[in-house]
Amino acid sequence: MGLLDHIVSQSFRDEEVGRVVVFTADRRHRGYLVKSEADERKIKSFLKMFLSAHFSILILGYFLGSAWSMELNYALGRPAAHLYRTFGIALGVYSVVVGLPYFLLWRSYKKSLLSFVSPQDEVYVSGKRAGRRSRFEIAALAVFGFATLILGGVILYLVRAR
Repeated sequence: MGLLDHIVSQSFRDEEVGRVVVFTADRRHRGYLVKSEADERKIKSFLKMFLSAHFSILILGYFLGSAWSMELNYALGRPAAHLYRTFGIALGVYSVVVGLPYFLLWRSYKKSLLSFVSPQDEVYVSGKRAGRRSRFEIAALAVFGFATLILGGVILYLVRAR
């Protein structure tokens, strides 16, 4: 629970006007005043519930998609001989297995946000948005991801069957 507590606590911050919650799905620099300690606990429990469902869909969907795509790949022939087909099938099955439940969860999350706060309590939030990375961090992650893909391609090229 420590990881969930840490992730959820990043949505709350102390501003000049008081304690403010900033939802990560919001695109603008806005937050909502939290009027009482009970409201803060209610919002935190909702965010923990959402994150638990979020991680469950992603992880269980990965396992289910992996098993189904493996069965389909072996039914169609040797998966090692058709690397792109294998990758495409795995990506397609994962997208279907995870995509629909996650879309429904996200839609219900967006509808439920305003039930915890009132639009009259909306305030402008100064500084860096909660839960967002700087442009340097995003660029570093993109370069690292691209380098990982290149390295994976080189390894696949070197160990392929001739």
